[in-house]
Amino acid sequence: MLKLIKYIDLIRIFIAILIGFILTIGIIYGVSEDASTTIWYFFLGPFSNISGMGNIFETATPLILTAVGTAIAFQAGLIYIGAGGAIFIGATMGTLIAIFSNAPTFIHIPFILLVALLAGAFIGYIPGYLRVKLRIHEFISSLMLNYIATFVGIYIIKYYARDMAAALLQSRELPKTAWFLRIIPGTRIHLGFILAIILSLLAYFFLYHTRWGYEIRMVGKNADFARFNGIDVNKVIVISTTLAGATAGIAGISEIMGIYHRFQWKALPCFSLEGILVVIIARNNPLLIIPVSFLIAYLKTGAQYAALIGDIPSEIVTIIISIIVFLVTAELFLEKWKQRLTFKEATKDELRS
Repeated sequence: MLKLIKYIDLIRIFIAILIGFILTIGIIYGVSEDASTTIWYFFLGPFSNISGMGNIFETATPLILTAVGTAIAFQAGLIYIGAGGAIFIGATMGTLIAIFSNAPTFIHIPFILLVALLAGAFIGYIPGYLRVKLRIHEFISSLMLNYIATFVGIYIIKYYARDMAAALLQSRELPKTAWFLRIIPGTRIHLGFILAIILSLLAYFFLYHTRWGYEIRMVGKNADFARFNGIDVNKVIVISTTLAGATAGIAGISEIMGIYHRFQWKALPCFSLEGILVVIIARNNPLLIIPVSFLIAYLKTGAQYAALIGDIPSEIVTIIISIIVFLVTAELFLEKWKQRLTFKEATKDELRS
């Protein structure tokens, strides 16, 4: 009984996903002329070949990197949505350094990652600083900063690193010393995936096994209580947004170094929003972010197969994710069941005593 109560959030997530899948099947049967084929490709298409499985890993990698940082900010009780700007500026500055520097691969790649991390960290630092010094809510400042970072990044690429032979806005190609190694032949799974897993594990250890992580979680639960107990709340706020921006900066440059090998601003989709959805479903837990990111990546890949071979739009994945988010965030979803379990356990304890 105690185990059920302890893992009630995991059970809620699992049931929410199951309901989302069931409703998706119902929707497909309602709108598709060949529902059986469409469902087959939606759910099993991504596993039908190595390319499809590779797409899952490729899509999950930036989601993990973006969500990990966002989870740290959310754990501090902050409504931080500035990962989009940090992704963009991290990719921009990393690309600039990659093009205008030259070094062996084992030096070049860490140096580029460091520059992208610092650029993203700076973009993350600003909302935290404004919150502490001017009491500007981080939701507003991080949202506005996304636009500033995006247009600054476009300006830098356009006037300092643009490939003039290309019709679209994109940078010159990165030197091969700045390319991430492809891990599995026949796919675009690259070293960024391993980096994403490592950062997730480090974030979990940081949040749940260090004093700084404890302070972040305490501020998120009750800032006044944390302040009363001697925790520097302002410092925690700035550190949290800075770390969120840093990981997002790595997410941006990882896509460039691992997939495209040149900056393409249209190749950086809204990982910020999707990262927030991942964090919500994962309940701010860095370890749960990994499977949830794979789930989102799997659904997106399956939707592409269903749209390409079947007769439903790929946007159906948005419906599924929305349903899952609604159920996971619903405070009353399975709440009565949790209360009954808690009551039964309390009754047993009372009888034992």
